[in-house]
Amino acid sequence: MGETYDVIVIGGGPGGYVAAIRAAQLGMKTACVEKRASLGGTCLNVGCIPSKALLQSSEKFIEAQRAFAAHGVKVAGVSLDLGTMLKRKDKVVGENTRGVEFLFKKNKVAWIKGTARIAAANTIEVALSDGGSDTLKAKSIVIATGSDVTRLPGVEIDEQRIVSSTGALTLAQVPKRLVVIGAGYIGLEMGSVWGRLGAQVTVVEFLDRITPGMDAEVAKQLQRSLAKQGSTFKPGMKVVGAKSDNKGVTLTLEPAQGGAPEPLEADLVLVAVGRRPYTEALGLEQAGVALDEKKRVKVDAGFRTSVPGIYAIGDVIAGPMLAHKAEDEGIAVAEIIAGQKPHIDYDAIPAVIYTQPEVASVGKTEEDLKAQNIAYAVGKFPFTANARARCNGDTEGFVKILADAKTDRVLGIHIVSADAGTMIAEAALAMEYGASSEDIARTCHAHPTLPEAVKEAALAVAKRAIHI
Repeated sequence: MGETYDVIVIGGGPGGYVAAIRAAQLGMKTACVEKRASLGGTCLNVGCIPSKALLQSSEKFIEAQRAFAAHGVKVAGVSLDLGTMLKRKDKVVGENTRGVEFLFKKNKVAWIKGTARIAAANTIEVALSDGGSDTLKAKSIVIATGSDVTRLPGVEIDEQRIVSSTGALTLAQVPKRLVVIGAGYIGLEMGSVWGRLGAQVTVVEFLDRITPGMDAEVAKQLQRSLAKQGSTFKPGMKVVGAKSDNKGVTLTLEPAQGGAPEPLEADLVLVAVGRRPYTEALGLEQAGVALDEKKRVKVDAGFRTSVPGIYAIGDVIAGPMLAHKAEDEGIAVAEIIAGQKPHIDYDAIPAVIYTQPEVASVGKTEEDLKAQNIAYAVGKFPFTANARARCNGDTEGFVKILADAKTDRVLGIHIVSADAGTMIAEAALAMEYGASSEDIARTCHAHPTLPEAVKEAALAVAKRAIHI
């Protein structure tokens, strides 16, 4: 019989490791069970962090090829050293995962290396990574096991010719023809990486638009921008089969609404049709933990499952599968277990697509407001009229602010621009504290900066923007 803890967290990803650290900060004896050889979960190991490292590297490559000369910087013979680029990515991943391990030691969180199964409401059995097993007791258990790649029927992922997002991070060479199945965050980002490095990218999407769930006007702008960079889009198409050999892959496509099939040839195929909650092999059903129709753990507003003492957060519960959403829930669940009463405003959780330009959103889209019959006013400002964007040579995109027509309270902010992911923090803060567009408009923004466009969009809600 192993040790007894106040809190045991299953999963060391962004939600899990944050929950463990916060629980320890609050004075609870805490352990985290993680089966990977390193902490950080999908995000740090094979998701957010390595993909962003490659995105930046590929952007540098394009800048050296196409942008430096305009600045008077002459670079001759620019070439790609993919091996070095991938080594840098791995170095970044290692630094981040070791950072989490340091934080565990600093906060006295026990890292149990192995695979956990819930045996009872307060008992966890762990198959230890180095052999053997252990049984741990806990007053509270937090399920934070994250999500896994969603498979597509008829398209078998072998991580050679047909890859998941994980395989797309470690390609030995740049494919000539890359087909991305799925026009969501992951597909567009990884498509951007390999497109910049020389691949001919085709994106196949079942729906009639890219980035489902984002503001439609924003999605159209992003698609135009990516198309100008060389990507080809096939919306309203479904992939019904795939055959691969040593020469490449032949996909069979059909119109989503029905029609004749057509072939699509590729050297490499990336399957990026979403992620599914990782709730298998945890013993949840035997323990009495209720799941919904999508195999997500059912929880109440306090992250409590159907079994007292067992909680769940992050990708295994309903809501957007975002690392920062999981982190906020990790903090909140630890504080709830400690008897506090935290609150998360899910309307104020931002989402970012790290393409070029980036897309960042928080709050409602125009489509949401129309569906809910909410009267709203719109303020828009283009980056072509922003002085810093001109200095940077990145004038694509705009800021759009949606405000309640009666109260002027901000309901949603959407940004298409270089560095939109940074600018959205101001928007999230405004929404968190119930700001009006007038509040943003009256806030002094430093000049010359990209965030001035946010202020101008706020002014535009009342039709009094200065610079357009």
